[in-house]
Amino acid sequence: MFAPGQEQISKEEIKAGEIEASQTVQMVLAGGFLLYLSPFAVDFVRKFL
Repeated sequence: MFAPGQEQISKEEIKAGEIEASQTVQMVLAGGFLLYLSPFAVDFVRKFL
């Protein structure tokens, strides 16, 4: 990142990285929420059947 002679990152690459990071955070939060709800869903299905 700070090595001499290394190219600068363009604004488009920075924006693409920000979008990718945002999507990653959203996917992690959604996955965590689904994992939190999964025991309740399993209990519901067991009682329903």
